[in-house]
Formats: sequence, C-alpha cells, structure tokens
Amino acid sequence: MAKFAYSGRDRRGPKKGTLTAKSKKEAIEKLQSSGIRVKEIIQKEEAFWEQDIVIGRAVKLEHMVIFLRQFAALLQAGVTVVDSAFILSQQTDSKPLKRALANMETEMREGRPLSDAAEKQKKIFEPLFINMLKAGEATGTLDQTFNDLAIHYERQHRTRQKVISALAYPIVVGIVAVFVVIFLLVSVVPTFVGMFEDFGGELPAITQFVINASEWMQRFWYVIALLAGLLFGAIWMLRQRPETKMYIDYAVLRMPIFGNLMQKAVLARMTRTLSSLFSNSVPILRAMDITSEVVENEVIASVIRDSKRSLERGESITGPMQRHWAFPPLLHQMVAIGEETGSLDQMLSKVADFYEAEVETVTDRLKALIEPLMIVLLAGIVGTIVISIMVPMFEIFNTVQENG
Repeated sequence: MAKFAYSGRDRRGPKKGTLTAKSKKEAIEKLQSSGIRVKEIIQKEEAFWEQDIVIGRAVKLEHMVIFLRQFAALLQAGVTVVDSAFILSQQTDSKPLKRALANMETEMREGRPLSDAAEKQKKIFEPLFINMLKAGEATGTLDQTFNDLAIHYERQHRTRQKVISALAYPIVVGIVAVFVVIFLLVSVVPTFVGMFEDFGGELPAITQFVINASEWMQRFWYVIALLAGLLFGAIWMLRQRPETKMYIDYAVLRMPIFGNLMQKAVLARMTRTLSSLFSNSVPILRAMDITSEVVENEVIASVIRDSKRSLERGESITGPMQRHWAFPPLLHQMVAIGEETGSLDQMLSKVADFYEAEVETVTDRLKALIEPLMIVLLAGIVGTIVISIMVPMFEIFNTVQENG
C-alpha cells in the first residue's frame, strides 16, 4: 500500500489529509466515494522507518522470472498490457513487485506506455529490463520480449546460485570454526586453568599460548566483535565509492582459488546481457552503457566503457578487451568474429553459454576440493586446543602415579 497526500473540497469546505491505497486511481475513487472533489493528489515518500528493509535485490530473481513468464503468457492469450499488470499485481508473492505493478497499471490507464511506467519503478526494474521493453514496444513483439527477459533472468539466477553455493560452504564452516574456538576458549579452557596452577611447574608453550588466548578472549571479546563490525562496514562503504570499488573488485578477481570463478561469472553476465540487448534491437552504444551499469564489477565495467569509446572513434569493439588481462582470448576472438560477420548477438550468446557451463564446472570442482580441506582445517584448530589441554593432563596423571 502507498500513502497519498490530497487537497480538495467537500460540502463543508476545503479538505486536506492523507490516505493509503494500492494506487493513485484507487485513492481518488476512495475520496470521491467520501464526497470529496479532488483538486490535487500526490504520492508521499515513505519515511526511513516505514520502508521495507531490502538487502540485495528488491525483487528475488525467481519472483521476477515467474512474473515475466506469466506476463508473456497473458499477452500471448490476448489479454491487454494494462489488464495483465492488474492480474499479476494480485497474484505475485513479492510485495515490492505488487506495489510496482499497481503503480504501473495506474500510469498505463492514464495513457502512458508500459516502458515509461516501468521506468518510474527504478528500484524494481533495471535499465536492461526497461530498454528491452522499449525495443519490444517499437517492434510489436512484447510477448517475445518478456519470454527473452525470463530466459535471461533464469540463466542469471542459475549462475548466481552456482557461485553462492561454491562460496557458502567455506563461509559457513569458517563461521562455525570461529564460534567453536570462542566456545572452547571462553567455556572449556578456563575450567582447567585452576588445575594447572595447582599442579605448578612449567606448562608447554602451546598450552600457555591457549591459556593466554583464553584470558584475552574473556577480557576483550568485545574488541573482536567491534573490529569485525568495523571491517564489514568499511568494506561496504568503500564499495559505494567508485574510486575504491575498482580496487576491491580487482582484488576479488585476483583472489586465489575463487578469483577465477568470480571472473567467469562476471564475464558470463556481461556477455549474456549484451547478447540479450543486441538480439532485441537495442542500439549497441546504449547496450554497452546498460551492461556497464549492471555487470557489478568495476574492472569489467571500465573495459566495456573503453570499448564503447573505441567504437565511437570508429575502431573495433575488441581493442580494449585484447589489452586487458581479465578478458581471455576466447572472448575477444569470438566478439571479433561476430563483428566481422554481423552476428555479434549470436557469438555473445555462445560465449555466455560457455562461461555459464564453466561456472558450473568450476563450482562443482571447488566444492569437491574445499569440503575436505575445510574439515581438516576445523579439525586442526579444535585438535590443537584439545591437545594443549591434554598434554599437561597426562603429565599430571603421571606425576600422581609416581607419587602414589
């Protein structure tokens, strides 16, 4: 539901106030049914504390794919664009998408085209979506455009899920390892400290190190929590600044083990986006602008912008790609062939298929490799703490036997 501020008149005189409704049209109907002649009505921006908290995408990719498939089916069945937006606004499980479709329906009933209505919902629909809609409206193939968009987002979702699955295991095991170590140092190790003190004598170096770490953890645990919070906050803030985001994205692509996976995933998204835009008749320069915005890696985006400038000078699109380490020979060679033969969209689609398959292969290989390594790492950390406690215990046991 959206909030609207209105001004108008009823039989008693001027009226002002606010009300909530699904759309501007519904708000006007509510006021008119209350006997108020509306002079002006505007949608109010929600206060920060009233807004939905969104982390990542406003609409999940799976919800977006379902919406696109259903929209295409309705259009193919002869349902009008306006009625399709209304029907889907009632069916979708995504609240942000529901509000966006209700607003789009109102805009279209006032005479605006679908692409213009969608463009006002920038938090929901990215430039790729809007420009493909414009191309579909111009060519009269909106139903096919929605199908193409659904295929695009499905492939993007599948690639993203593969990357997440590869990264999730080491992250989860790492977090578990941290909590296990903290639990052992804070709850288990202190129970043996008094026994070691009563025993006297010199403790092994590893035991003394673990005891010191336990005492430090008990006294300064909040320092670790504060440092972790500051680290994540600093990384988030630096990623919002274009001048520092470049360095972070560079570091991501150069990471050992995972850098190659991230590179392939970004290139798959880049080539898939360009292919989708070209095949839907979006002008090449505009398509490159859109791709540089949605590719989510400033290193790759900067090369795309360089390629666009190269194209504007009448040179080849592949020149900047050939000179950059992040673009393998396969990619710029296929793009060059596409330029020469006039089949750039098809060549980019083939490259995207290749890198999406590569992402799947690499993620499966990484999961098979990382799982035993993480188990060994966790066992090694916990085992070190346990051994540091058991060695003095054996010495105490031997001493007691000798004295006994």
